[in-house]
This record gives sequence, structure tokens and C-alpha cells, in this order.
Amino acid sequence: MPERILVTGGAGFVGSSLALAFKRNRSTAIVVVLDNLKRRGSELAIERLRASGVEFVHGDVRVSDDLTAVGPADILIEASAEPSVHAGYDGNPSYLVHSNLVGAANCLEHARRHGSAFVFLSSSRVYPIALLRALPLERTATRFVLQHSDLPGVTTAGISERFPLPGSRSLYGATKLAAELLIEEYKHIYGIRALVNRCGVISGPWQMGKVDQGFVVLWMARHLFGGSLAYTGFGGEGLQVRDVLHVDDLYDLLVKQLAELDRHSRQTFYNVGGGMENSVSLRELTQLCQDFSGKRIEIGRVVETRGADIPFYVSDCTAVREAADWKPRRALSIVLEDVWRWLVDHRHQLEPVLR
Repeated sequence: MPERILVTGGAGFVGSSLALAFKRNRSTAIVVVLDNLKRRGSELAIERLRASGVEFVHGDVRVSDDLTAVGPADILIEASAEPSVHAGYDGNPSYLVHSNLVGAANCLEHARRHGSAFVFLSSSRVYPIALLRALPLERTATRFVLQHSDLPGVTTAGISERFPLPGSRSLYGATKLAAELLIEEYKHIYGIRALVNRCGVISGPWQMGKVDQGFVVLWMARHLFGGSLAYTGFGGEGLQVRDVLHVDDLYDLLVKQLAELDRHSRQTFYNVGGGMENSVSLRELTQLCQDFSGKRIEIGRVVETRGADIPFYVSDCTAVREAADWKPRRALSIVLEDVWRWLVDHRHQLEPVLR
């Protein structure tokens, strides 16, 4: 029987990128994606998926019957989520909780029933906001720079898996952490084989960037198509820093982990990101976008810091690098080049969505 791979959230940026890569490199595999098409721009993925031989199913992880209708899978990659860390701050957390926690539970139960290997894409936002804001940071002209700290999990390479978990982390982060805990119980009680990767910022072509998720694409699209941008929070200077991982590097990691699934399943979770060498501040990203576009656009300034904002997060990937013999092969410059080329080549499709 051919291998069967199910990707939930498979019309989203990460899900569709992984589904297409698995189909391209495992041509005999049956790759199926499930998506509710809630996020604007996800509908653009359907034709690309079908043209590559990936089966698209319109369904919702919140509805267990939708998963049942898809049928069994050898590998289930849970990439569905409400991705905004600011979700729920408007006083209505219902969709967030049902998508990110109930949906993950439904996917996990589906994997248990069918004996599927389970891959969960968690988030760096499981780490508490207050502790990340308390990091010792030096303010330079273009970015915050991490200084020495005695806090567990703070290294010269960034934030490791030893970083403390007590404290508030946003409703988004809480649903991801709760799903991780549920996965650990399923592994212990039912023997399910599962991978948990706490991903930082992932980017690349076909990401429909927004202010609250996908800032690299948003910044580049606004420099090409026009529109407003603003440095928000921490004084409105654009000094906050994140590391960026090309989605193709995430695929490369999953291939390595799945090849030794039993060993990696014994690890509770891994921090996965671009690392310090692929980190960037908003101010630095603005300059890079200006270099690509030859344009300067006015950047607004919002001094106030929102509840879920953090000034600095860079993934210390030492554990996953040593365990999987993996490190990102695509530098930040490659991420930006790939995104820019995609925006230019598909301008007629993308400008109405990203302008």
C-alpha cells in the first residue's frame, strides 16, 4: 500500500508548503490536505495542490467527523491553527480555543485510532511573555541585543528548551502548550509516536502576511504594492528581534525526524527556528526591503506595547541540531529573495490580498 500523508491546515502557508514538498519528493505517496479556508488567501493554494497531485478536502479540524471522512493516514501533520498571537484579546476566544486545542485533540485522536505517526507544529509562543520581556537587552541603533542572563534556558544562541514555563503566554500560546501536554499523555498511555516542534517565525513564498502573523511577507509586500506600516510597541522604534526560518528548512527537518521517528518521539519537544544568524529586527527588515524595492515608505510609530508583544525571541536550536544533524541551510537573504521573486511573479494574484 502506498504511504498516506494527511496535512491538516493544508491550504495554509506552512501546511501547503509541506504537502507539496512531500508529494514532490515522495511521488508514490498519497498526500491529502484538510482545510476550512477561513484565512484569506488560502483559496489560492487549492489549484497549486491539485495540479501537483495533492488531494484537497474542505473540512474543519474542529469537527471530528470531517477527519473521519478523510480516512486513515500513515503520517498526520497537524499544521492547522488560528495563528495570531493576538487572537482572543478582543474578548472572544472561542474560535481560537476550538481550532487550536479542540482541533489538535481531534487530530491526535484520529492518529491514535489509525496508528498514525503524529507531527505537531507548536510555537515558540508557549514561553511566558513576562519572562521574555524581562530578558536583559541592550538597545543599539538598529536592534535589541541579548545580554548574559542567569535565567535557565537563556544562552548565547538564544532561548532553549530549558526556558521556564510558569506565567501567562497569550491564549494562542496557552492552546499550543495545552496541546503539547495532551500529546505527551497520548504518547505515555497509548504509545503514539509523535514529534513536537516549537517553531519560531517561518516564512517563504505563498505566505499571506498580516500585521499579527507573517511580518516578513507583509513588510516586503507593502514595499512593493504600497500601503502603511508601523513599528508597534517598545517605544515604536522597530528594535524588536525575531529569527526567521525558511519553510523548506522546516521540511528538511521533518524528513530527518520522520526517518528516525522512534528516537525523536522520546524527546518531549524541540525549539526550531532560524537561529541567531537568521535574526532580524523590524528596523533592519525595513532597510532590507528598501534595498530590494528601491523604495522608501513612511513607517508609522505606535509607542504603546500590546498585551502579547515581546521584544526579543531567537530560537536556540542546539538540541534539534545535535539530535537530527540538522541546521537551516537557507540564510535570511535567501528567504527574502524567494519572497520578493514570488511577489513580483504573482503580483496580479497577490496584490488584492496583500496590498
